[in-house]
Amino acid sequence: MHTSDDNPATIRNSLDMELVTIPAGSFRMGGDKNLEQAEDHENPIHTVSFSKPLLMGKYAVTQAQWTAVMDNNPSGFEGDLRPVETISWHDAQEFIEALNNREDSTGYRLPTEAEWEYAARAGSESAYAFGSEAVRLDAFAWYKKNAQNQTHPVGQLTPNAWGLYDMHGNVHEWCQDWFDREYYRQSPSQAPGGPADGQAKSLRGGDWGSDRWYCRCASRSLSSPGRRSNRVGFRIIKEIK
Repeated sequence: MHTSDDNPATIRNSLDMELVTIPAGSFRMGGDKNLEQAEDHENPIHTVSFSKPLLMGKYAVTQAQWTAVMDNNPSGFEGDLRPVETISWHDAQEFIEALNNREDSTGYRLPTEAEWEYAARAGSESAYAFGSEAVRLDAFAWYKKNAQNQTHPVGQLTPNAWGLYDMHGNVHEWCQDWFDREYYRQSPSQAPGGPADGQAKSLRGGDWGSDRWYCRCASRSLSSPGRRSNRVGFRIIKEIK
């Protein structure tokens, strides 16, 4: 790995994936019922802390990156720089295992829900990383209003304050956690990893078919780990040892 020329906090791996440093810190996880009509499973709002920084993909994993590792492309909307989609949670795990082998690493994985929301907020406490004005979403996300019923190449719109692109839209993103509607009521305050078991996996972020409300930082979705959809992709985390 080496430091990217345009951002000293960004590195590139052997696959030319750009990874942004996410600083250690704390945030308030969840959505405000009054200000953004948050759902019950986005509550209660609770403080979550991370004692160590980590690295997160600047973009969702692209089809070119997936193909370089897996030698196939399951995506419905084809394009090297579009996010890979129509992959299950299990498929994402196979990619990550292959990527770790390629890099001689054990650090790559999916983000937890808490890590994902912390990174998506990038220090903000509003409904969206840029504030609460949903009318501004067009500048940050491909969603139902502007996506024309398809994905788009990553990195075309405005990033959040930490340099992450498409956190509010383009494709929903798999998280590592099992999904539990009641988890926030007993979530640990330090780097929560999600429930021990479950039937569905967590998804975060909006996608090309989402209404604005589903693109909020706090919005939570779920899906069977074996299900594939052209509205779902993923981005990676790398732990810093």
